[in-house]
Amino acid sequence: MEQRVICTVCPMGCNVTVVMEGKEVINITGSTCPRGERYARAEVTNPTRILTTTAKVTGAPMLSVKSDQPLPKDKMKEYMEIVNAITLKVPIHIGDIIIEDIDHTGINIIATKNIL
Repeated sequence: MEQRVICTVCPMGCNVTVVMEGKEVINITGSTCPRGERYARAEVTNPTRILTTTAKVTGAPMLSVKSDQPLPKDKMKEYMEIVNAITLKVPIHIGDIIIEDIDHTGINIIATKNIL
């Protein structure tokens, strides 16, 4: 099976082709650097993304939050539901851990702005 991926590691935006046999990567072509090859391999075998969203705050505007590391792409909806289920209280500072170890991943959801 052949999959095409556009690398997002740098501005080059290489069109990378990944050939797979089952779940095993057989060949990668089209990347102009090793970072593109690593990105394409990860994208077809275990895609991840940084979760960016908002959380409710009592008596204040919504708080922008993000994961401090990439999370599995196929579970983003579940993680969003966890964040949507909480309501925070002020004060909140940039970098505060809003949800520690979300869904036992070892990854935290952190505040990206202050609400004082």
